[in-house]
Amino acid sequence: MERALDPHLLVGMPHLTPHGLSETWLMKELGHRHWLMLARDLGMDNADFRTAGGDEAYAAICATSLTAARLDLVRANAILTIRSGHSTITRTQTATNHDLFVGGRRIGRVELISAFVNREIEGRNHSLARVTIAKPQARSFASSSLATHAADIRNGRVATYWGLPMDASEPLRSYKFSPSVSQEFNGAGLFYFAEFQALADRALDSWFPNRKPVVRRDVFFLGNIEPNESVSFDLIGCSNDEDIIHGQIRRRSGDLIAKVFISSESLSSYLP
Repeated sequence: MERALDPHLLVGMPHLTPHGLSETWLMKELGHRHWLMLARDLGMDNADFRTAGGDEAYAAICATSLTAARLDLVRANAILTIRSGHSTITRTQTATNHDLFVGGRRIGRVELISAFVNREIEGRNHSLARVTIAKPQARSFASSSLATHAADIRNGRVATYWGLPMDASEPLRSYKFSPSVSQEFNGAGLFYFAEFQALADRALDSWFPNRKPVVRRDVFFLGNIEPNESVSFDLIGCSNDEDIIHGQIRRRSGDLIAKVFISSESLSSYLP
């Protein structure tokens, strides 16, 4: 685990897009580091999380936030440095923060919030429920505005986010997808959290082909899907200049599984 958590990484083609560092690759890498940091904190030899009854459990990502992103500055053969920290938010939630540097220049920061879950019904991704893995050690809990926003959104306590309405009578546009089990599901058989934002980008690239690079992205996860289940990305709202976008992902049943907020400008006047 210590070797996997080395802060320095040589950037090559697998890490890049034509526009710089791949955000989807980055989230997968940071999700991996997040899980390893949890395992290390629990004194485990590897990230094989289990319930008290011995069933598999997973550190499911509840929310992600990318801020001050300059992924466009990253080129092949650069050294990406990832400086990570870990904190306990509640008895069931953990956060990791990852500061990203290239050539001594900061190119972004990512926060990940997770909670342990397992399937209440074997083989059913719709049956995921939170579980407790280990009794928390005596420690103070850290505050996280991202975790607070996630709880507020999950419980319907906010009407707007980044100045955009949370709900709309009808989506402005919708894009239907059929995710590939062999490409977009992870080893636990779940639609991988990093693929939520990749799915949103595929829809947005078709609608706004000349949109600016992402400066900030917040994603709030509300559920998962079964293999071979279709999903839709809905455009719920956007600013007049299309620099701030609110979208959502829903199952074919209509149930929401994610809220996605994307900005290509400073948000100082919009942040909740």
